[in-house]
This record gives sequence, C-alpha cells and structure tokens, in this order.
Amino acid sequence: MEKLIEQTMYRSRWLLAPIYLGLSLAVVALAIMFFKETFHLLAHIFTIKEADMVLVVLSLIDIAMVGGLLVMVMMSGYENFVSQLDIGDDEEKLNWLGKMDSSSLKAKIAASIVAISSIHLLKIFMAVERTDDTKLMWYVIIHLTFVLSAFLMGYLDKLTKH
Repeated sequence: MEKLIEQTMYRSRWLLAPIYLGLSLAVVALAIMFFKETFHLLAHIFTIKEADMVLVVLSLIDIAMVGGLLVMVMMSGYENFVSQLDIGDDEEKLNWLGKMDSSSLKAKIAASIVAISSIHLLKIFMAVERTDDTKLMWYVIIHLTFVLSAFLMGYLDKLTKH
C-alpha cells in the first residue's frame, strides 16, 4: 500500500505538465499583445506625443519582461518538478537551463517582479499629472513592498545556505 501511495504521488508530478504548457499559451497571448501595441504605435508615429510614445515603449518592455518571466517559470518549473527537457546536442540550449533550482528560480522571479513593478511605476510617473496623490502613494508603497520582499527572500535564502 505504501509503495502504491509513493508511486502515485511521484507520478502526479505530471499533472503540472499541462499547466506549464498552458503558460506557453500565455506567451503567445503576450506576443499578440506586443505586436498589436507595436503596430498601433507605428500607425501613429507621426502624430503621437513624445511622452505618450515613451509610455507605449515602456508597455512593450513590460510585456517583454513578463514574457521572459513566463518562459523562465515554464521551463525551469518543468525541469525542476516534472522531467528534464530532452534537447538534442544539435539544438540550441539556453545556458541557464538545467542550472536553476527552485531557490534560484524563486530569486529570479522576485527580481523580475521588482523590475516589472519598476517599469509600471515609471509609466505612472510619466503620467503623474493624470494620477491622484493617494493612488500614487499606494503604487509606491506596493512597489517598495515588492522590493523589500525580494530583498528579504534573498537574505533568508543566503542565511539558509550557510
């Protein structure tokens, strides 16, 4: 009975595979959104104000960073929790693939969230005249919470490794 329970638990890790595959659909959705925004920007390139163009470009950077985060979570999560990726020797392999354990993945996710939050906060600062003070204060507090959380996670991880 114990053997059956252990085998079932071990094999249940494959239930994560469709979830990681679903993240690839989210990457497709981000790519569609990215190119939609790019085409919209190019269509209005001669009439758009500089500040508005900077906001659109920051949105594109934001989308690219979220996409990178999704790929990192999808591939590292699959390798760490489901199975190693079978990539042939003749295929290009990402240099971080197979080297990122769950602890380093967690640190990279936290750093990515801080970077994404920074870009979002910069977008808000670029349009500060359209943002009321209370909302601005909460955006800054939330961003600082992300920064502090990432710092504390890194610090605790460093403490537990020693």
